[in-house]
Parts: sequence; structure tokens; C-alpha cells
Amino acid sequence: QVQLVESGGGLVQTGGSLRLSCAASANIFVFNTMDWYRQAPGKKREVVASLTRGSSTNYADSVKGRFTISRDNAKNTVYLQMNSLKPEDTAVYYCHGDTMSMDYWGQGTQVTVSS
Repeated sequence: QVQLVESGGGLVQTGGSLRLSCAASANIFVFNTMDWYRQAPGKKREVVASLTRGSSTNYADSVKGRFTISRDNAKNTVYLQMNSLKPEDTAVYYCHGDTMSMDYWGQGTQVTVSS
């Protein structure tokens, strides 16, 4: 059973930056894709950024140019660098990984952007 553990959330002012980390308990190359999702109160969970095993990336339109997904293979960790944060980025951020047979989720980390 693979575990994903997020960290790095917190309270930041508009225009600030945060870096989220997602540490996997196994080699991250077991995952076809690793993603960051977020869920704001009263809203559906949405994908924010994706990173494939082959290093292709994809971003939601709302975060393009501001967020960057990356990984450190040696640390089995995926990151989400978030810059120019806006109040509408406030949400619980979840790390997700999919293999051939299962989906894995972290417990989530809260990001709050004050105006």
C-alpha cells in the first residue's frame, strides 16, 4: 500500500508564494501520473496540475503561469510551487497518484490566501 503525505500548506497573503510537497512511500515511478487537486468549500474537487511518468505536464487554466509541478526522483517527492497566489486559490490541496490498478490520495493540506 503506497502512502502519499502532503505538507507545506498554510496562510499567505495575496501575491505570496507557497510550495507544497507530496512524499510517496514508494518509488514515484510506479505512478503513471501524479497530480495536485484542490477542493474549495462548497465546490467540487478539481485537478490543478499533472505530471506524467514521461515528464509531461498539464495545468488548469486558472493556474497556468503561476503554478509549477515538479518532482525529485531521489526523494520520491512531487512538488507544487504556487506563486502570485489569489484568494480564489484557497482550498484543501490533495496529492493524487494513479497506477495501472489503483488510485492513491493524500490526506490534504490547507492553503488559505488572505486578501
